Amino acid sequence: MKRIVPAGLLLIVCGVCLNLLPQLGTAQTAQSESGKIKPVDVSMHDFMEGMFQAPYRRLKPAIAAAPADNAAWKMLRSDALILAEGCNLLLTRLPEKNSEDWIKHSEASRDAGETLVKAAKKKDFAAARAAYEKMLTHCNACHKQFEEGKHILEP
Repeated sequence: MKRIVPAGLLLIVCGVCLNLLPQLGTAQTAQSESGKIKPVDVSMHDFMEGMFQAPYRRLKPAIAAAPADNAAWKMLRSDALILAEGCNLLLTRLPEKNSEDWIKHSEASRDAGETLVKAAKKKDFAAARAAYEKMLTHCNACHKQFEEGKHILEP
């Protein structure tokens, strides 16, 4: 047996839905506005040390020779990804002077890190090693400019 919904009830349901639509849109907008990136308030030294030091220290010996097994390749790829994505976070911490150069260094380091991630995924050691060295060259160029040559990374 078919049930027929009275027209009045249908109009009420539609009216309620129409009234809720603007609120749903507002909630979505409010959520998007609160989803902005807000850097944690630490010094640049603390940020660099906290974000980059540990993965760099693990990656350095991991890329000294071709990884022996899948687990070693996975760890290498993971640390490369952490470093590459960390460079994206550098873009949220622009210096007062020479911010254009900061952006170029950060993007170049990130892009070399991405190449390293992709080479590690393919288990291509020669390409991974070349990308690693290129990434460090870009990191060091930034350190030379913004840290007066301190914190130079050795491949």
